[in-house]
Amino acid sequence: MNIEKDHMNIALRGVFILTIAGLVTKILSAAYRVPYQNIVGDIGFYIYQQVYPFYGMSVVLATSGFPVMISKVMSDLGHGKSEQDRSKIMSIAMIYLTIFGVALFFLLYIYSHPISIIMGDAKLAPLIEISSFSFLLVPFVSLLRGYFQYEQNMQPTAVSQVVEQGFRVSFILISSYFFIHLGYDLYTAGWGALVSSVMGSIAGFSMLLFLWRRNKKERRLHWNLSASIQAREIVLTLLKYSFSFGITSLLLILIQLVDALHLYALLLHNGIDEEMAKVAKGVYDRGQPLIQLGTVVATSFALSLVPAIAQAKMQQNEDFIKEKLQISLKLCLVIGAGAAGGLIALIDPINMMLFKDISGSKVLMILSGSILFTSICLTMFAVLQGLGYTFVPSIAVVIGVSFKYLGNIMLIPKYDVTGAAISSLVAYFVVALVMMVFIKVKGFSFPYIRTSCQIGMAIIIMVITLKLGLAYVGPETRAHSMIISLIGVFIGGIVYIVLILKMKVFSHSEIQYIPVIKKLFK
Repeated sequence: MNIEKDHMNIALRGVFILTIAGLVTKILSAAYRVPYQNIVGDIGFYIYQQVYPFYGMSVVLATSGFPVMISKVMSDLGHGKSEQDRSKIMSIAMIYLTIFGVALFFLLYIYSHPISIIMGDAKLAPLIEISSFSFLLVPFVSLLRGYFQYEQNMQPTAVSQVVEQGFRVSFILISSYFFIHLGYDLYTAGWGALVSSVMGSIAGFSMLLFLWRRNKKERRLHWNLSASIQAREIVLTLLKYSFSFGITSLLLILIQLVDALHLYALLLHNGIDEEMAKVAKGVYDRGQPLIQLGTVVATSFALSLVPAIAQAKMQQNEDFIKEKLQISLKLCLVIGAGAAGGLIALIDPINMMLFKDISGSKVLMILSGSILFTSICLTMFAVLQGLGYTFVPSIAVVIGVSFKYLGNIMLIPKYDVTGAAISSLVAYFVVALVMMVFIKVKGFSFPYIRTSCQIGMAIIIMVITLKLGLAYVGPETRAHSMIISLIGVFIGGIVYIVLILKMKVFSHSEIQYIPVIKKLFK
């Protein structure tokens, strides 16, 4: 019994380490885009964001998609098996991921020019070629991280993630600064940013190799394709988890990819000249770091309860699962809605503070609403995977991306970038709706109407307070905007938290499980 308890504690500690590393990397991933946009401007930002989804796909798969898949396959098929069987699983997984990585590399590299033509900008081809090289690292990084995670050793994965992101962000900002100040064009600066991104991936892989070799004596895996375990079973399991974990992890990237492929081209089709279309797409892309940062804040608290839910699942404690699931959903809704509402109310000064002007504030207001739905999606993905429902989230993502694609086709010709913002909001809403309906069908009750009304009322009062308080204050300069934004966040946050507590959105027993709110309540 003590051995099982120790094993569970190690697993929970590992999840905590990965969560912290994930938060750090996500914050870095969102935050660097602000100084990068300041260096290269809206057109330079457009160039980078057009190609980023390809590179981002490789990073997400190598960070959260495939390592989880490898860990899960090893747990399902290798637990309690011989050294030969485990070696065969890893050998076949290596072949499987290598075929995947090399195939994507060749597809992107060979078809970089046709893809750039579809995007409406042939000058993007060299950048797509560079981003394709990142897929060559995916098999090796995924395999190492996956095996470390299978052994409940999360530190190598966490350290490599932070090293990768730290090097990547540093290289991007330094290279873009020098390229611009040396007189190179924006496409060359974008090319340098993609090269820097690949260098960051190499740095992360190098750290993993170092940690692997340092602990090499503890591992007895070797190349083996002749063990008794069936290769067909391994491949089918890999295919199943590739879809369930791979697709689910790519929600935000796939939505960005749809915009990269269609938005600029559709703007040109609408009769907008090239430079204005590039500026419009660059301004639209300002919404990505805002969504990412808002989502990180919203999900960090809710995801902290996921290990407890997974533990309750192991112990088959259904009442505990329902209680913690309800708290996770409430936290997600409260923080996600608060972040979205606050950003909408303060969008002009925040836009000026971060991006030098207030261009596209109305579009960013629409995109800000996505914070609520992406927060629900990412929280529910983690919760459902912890409960063993790995297939449904991936289906929800496919449905959501389909809505995004159709929404772009229908709305961009009529409303330009505003149409793209609306289609993104609808896509995230559809994914969140599918998840909530599934949870309801599975018997996990949640007071949707009561909680939504309470949160909605708190948001309305907070927004009105901020609008009235800042009605006669305009964002004249960036320094002025920063002061307005910080004061607004402070006032809005205080008003919102007080209203949430006064309306008793959380019961007294629920507050006991939320350390930060527990202290505020006292």
